[in-house]
Amino acid sequence: MNPDAQQLWRAPRWALAVLLATLGMLGPFSIDTYIPAFAGIATSLQATPLQMQQTLSAYLFGFAFMSLFHGALSDSIGRRPVVLWGLAAFTLASMGCALSQSIGQLVFFRAVQGLTTGAGIVVSRAVVRDMFPPAQAQKVMSQITIYFGVAPAVAPMVGGLLFAHLGWHAVFWFLTAVGVVLWTANFKLLPETLHLSQRQPLAVSNLLQGYWQLGLDPRFLLLALASGIPFNGMFLYVLSAPAFLGEHLALAPTQFFWFFVLTISGIMAGAFVSGRMAGKLAPKRQIKYGFLIMFSIALINLLANALFKAHVSWALFPVMIFAFGWAMMVPVVTLLVLDLHPDRRGMASSLQAFIGSSANGLVAGGVAPLVMHSTVGLAAASLAMLFVGLLAWVVLHKRWPEIGQGV
Repeated sequence: MNPDAQQLWRAPRWALAVLLATLGMLGPFSIDTYIPAFAGIATSLQATPLQMQQTLSAYLFGFAFMSLFHGALSDSIGRRPVVLWGLAAFTLASMGCALSQSIGQLVFFRAVQGLTTGAGIVVSRAVVRDMFPPAQAQKVMSQITIYFGVAPAVAPMVGGLLFAHLGWHAVFWFLTAVGVVLWTANFKLLPETLHLSQRQPLAVSNLLQGYWQLGLDPRFLLLALASGIPFNGMFLYVLSAPAFLGEHLALAPTQFFWFFVLTISGIMAGAFVSGRMAGKLAPKRQIKYGFLIMFSIALINLLANALFKAHVSWALFPVMIFAFGWAMMVPVVTLLVLDLHPDRRGMASSLQAFIGSSANGLVAGGVAPLVMHSTVGLAAASLAMLFVGLLAWVVLHKRWPEIGQGV
C-alpha cells in the first residue's frame, strides 16, 4: 500500500471506485456494444460467421497478450502513464474499426483494441491495492464490480440503437468517443498511486525474474485458474449471444438487452454481497459459497436443457444466478492473487488477466463455435469450465489451507 494514499485521493472512496470501474468497463463495452450489429457487419463486409467470430477472438487474444505487459510496465514507470497511453491507443483503434472497409481490416483493428483495453482493467486492480488495506480493498473491489456491471447491461442497448438508426460504423464511432471521454477524465483525475520506493527496475532481466517467480508459484496459478476459468461459464453465453438469443430463444437483436440486464444484475448483486461480507466473513468461506452457488445452478441448467426445450421464460435465469455466485467470490480471489507477491502487484494482475483472457480467447475461437448451436452443449461446456476452476480451488485449499483464513 502506498504510504501517502490518504493525500493522493481526498474525495470519497466510492468516487475512486467509479473512476477505476470506468477503466474496467472499457473491455465489456468493446465486446457487448457491437454484438447486436453482428449480422449487419457480416452483410456489409460480406463476412462468414467464422470470420465474424474471429473479430472476437482477435480482440481477446490481443487482450491476453498485452496483459502480460501492462501490469509489469506499471510496476516500473507508474500506473498513470500506462493507463493514459492505453486509452489513447484504444481511441485510435476504435477509429480504425469505424473506417474499416473489409473484414480483414476490422479483425486487425479489433486486435489492436484488444492490445490496449487491458491497460484499464489490469492497472485498476493494482491501484486498488496501492490505495487501500485488505478489508477496505475488498469493499472497493466489490464497488468496482457493481459499477462495472452497468456497462454490459447498457452496451448492447446502445449498440442495438446505434446499429438500427445509424448503421454499424456508428457503433465504433461511439467507442471512439468513449475513449476520448475516458482519457480526459483519467488525465484530470487519476493520481499516480505507485510510490517511488515500490517501483521495479525497467529491465528485461527483472521482468523475466518476476514472470519466473510468479509462473512457478503454484498458489498463484491455482488462484488465477479459480477466478478466471469459471468466468467463462458465464462468458460463453455472452459470446454465443447471437445464436443463443436469436436462434434458440427467438429474440430480436433489440431484445438482447434482457439477457444482459439479467446477467449484470446477478453480477451487481453478487458484488454487493461480497462488499457487505468484507471484514465479517473469512475470504475462503466467501469463495466456498460462490462456488457452491455456481456449481448448483450449472448442474440444474444442464439438466433443464437436457429435459426441456429452452424457452425465454426460464433459460436466462441460470446465467444470472451463475453470475451472482461468480461476482460474490471474484473480488476476494483477486485480492488474494495481488497479495501473494506485494512487490509485484501490477505483474500479478497482468498474469491473472492473461490466464483469464487466454481462456476467453480459446472459448471464443474454439468452444463457442462448437456448442453455440445446442443449448445442451452450452450448458455442458459451462459446467465443465466451472469444474476446472472449482478443482483448482479445492487443490489450493487442501495444500495451503491458511490462504484466505483471515477476516
